[in-house]
Amino acid sequence: MSRHRVVALLNAPQSPFELACAAEVFGSERPDLPVHYDFTVCAEHPGVLPATTGPAMYVEAGLDALTDANTIVVPGWQPTGATVSPHVLSALGAAHRRGARVVSICTGAFVLAQAGLLDGRRATTHWRRAEQFAAAFPRVEVDADVLYVDHGDVATSAGSGAGIDLALHLVRRDHGAAYAAQIARSMVLPPHREGGQLQYAAQPVTIRTDESLAPLLEWALTRLETELTVDRLAEQAGVSARTLARRFTEQLGHSPGKWLLNQRLAAARVLLEQTQLPVETIAIRVGLSSAVNLRRRFRTTLGTTPGAYRRAFGR
Repeated sequence: MSRHRVVALLNAPQSPFELACAAEVFGSERPDLPVHYDFTVCAEHPGVLPATTGPAMYVEAGLDALTDANTIVVPGWQPTGATVSPHVLSALGAAHRRGARVVSICTGAFVLAQAGLLDGRRATTHWRRAEQFAAAFPRVEVDADVLYVDHGDVATSAGSGAGIDLALHLVRRDHGAAYAAQIARSMVLPPHREGGQLQYAAQPVTIRTDESLAPLLEWALTRLETELTVDRLAEQAGVSARTLARRFTEQLGHSPGKWLLNQRLAAARVLLEQTQLPVETIAIRVGLSSAVNLRRRFRTTLGTTPGAYRRAFGR
């Protein structure tokens, strides 16, 4: 059987890591494993290609390499959101119409969207770029949490490392779970990561607030284990619940209840990372009452469980 041809479409400056996410999965030969893929790279303008870090790359092939590709990978694109050459967009569109699978890693989703391949579809990109992506492409349904979205003919992944998750998923789809697991094992990686990318996002930081709210936030953060309701917060602030809700929306962008939940989950993440306390104890310490409630909130907000989070991030 002929090998599946994977071609990565590069652009200057190219991220070496995002390219390596695809190259390591599709392009490395491993002892005792059959080789199912041929991997190569191309660029609109072949030759020396600057990288975002480290030495420049030399790319021999041009866009003609896409004409017989089975899978095309766009491993990031810098600068993010820049207008993509019509020649690149035309080549991607033509390849997709003839049946090639088109895949993006991280900000490569901006290229697929400009090519019209994501219109009316769900897609993802790096969580830091999700709002920019949604604003630029209102016809795309942006999911900022998942590690990847696969429609069969088109797939997008979240931030850089999620490119490996997507690549392993595609291998699993092409050649089965056992083969994908063997590749993951050789890379010393789990064959499948639990949860979405928001568990990797930066912990919420304290937003600058004025004197009408800042003292209340400091007071509440020292009492997360207590029963903090909106009415109690309003009473502490000396205002009505309606006025308090308006101040939260104006200064923090969401309701008092949402802010409280975010702070409790942030505190729980720290305890899961830095202690061996039972999940039930952590739930009580952060004011979520029970392990069942903490697990439910974790699953809804972060797409994973406290136990899985601790296994991934515990010190």
